[in-house]
Parts: sequence; structure tokens; C-alpha cells
Amino acid sequence: MSSAPSPTELPEHLHEQISLLCKEGDAFSEQGDYENALSRYREAWALVPEPKINWEASTWILAAAGEVYFLQQNYEKALNSFLRAVQGLGGLGCPYIHLRLGQLHYERGDMDVAADELTRAYMSAGDEIFSQEDPKYFAFIRSKLRPQE
Repeated sequence: MSSAPSPTELPEHLHEQISLLCKEGDAFSEQGDYENALSRYREAWALVPEPKINWEASTWILAAAGEVYFLQQNYEKALNSFLRAVQGLGGLGCPYIHLRLGQLHYERGDMDVAADELTRAYMSAGDEIFSQEDPKYFAFIRSKLRPQE
């Protein structure tokens, strides 16, 4: 006797299809083929049942698309994707999502929100999360976290 999937667990056939599309999208992204990457993420998104926000898969699809937009320096679309991802299942408190949100707010000049988001990433994952990023973000957050003299 099989049980129904939990509200956060996709049926196996959907999970497999979505995972495959996301892996293909990730491979295209790594090759710098951002249009094909976004196309795969859109296909994966279309497979997620409504309400989409109830599925962890949505959080990661949105974050993956946001990453592509971030790499393209399309900060408005990236911010939109990551703002939706942080609202999804498992998004709030995810160091990677908070890192990107902080960087995007930094790039937009919204330094108070940037400091808040980058602090969340730092407090959850330490300085290692900044190791592959532009050093300006870590320098910024360190200046905010330094004790006042």
C-alpha cells in the first residue's frame, strides 16, 4: 500500500522530469549558454503543480533562473527571481539565496537591505560563502560587522 506524497514531495515522475530539466539548465549555464539554461528552467517551472510556492522545487528553479540573470548582470530579473525564491519552501534562511539577495541590493545601491541579507548569509555559512564572489561584498559586510570604536 503506497501513501500519498507529502505536501512538499512531488510525485516521482514529476520530480524526475524537473530534476532532468534543471540538470540540463545547469549544464547550459556552466557553458555560458544562458538562453538555453533559462529555457530548461522555464520548462521545469511549467511542470510544478499549483500552488507553485508550496513546492521546494519551485525555490530551486527560481534560484537557478536568478543565478543566470545574476551572471548576465540583469539585476532586476535576478532580484525578482530571488525574492520569489526566498518566499518558497526552504528559501528563507538559505545562505545562498540571502547572499544573492544581498549582492543584488548592493548592486542597486540599497545598502541597508544589502547589509541585512549579506549578514544573514555570513551568519549562516561563514566567510566561506564569499570565497568565490567578488571581494567587494565581503569587504562591505566586514565593515558593517566590525565593532564600533
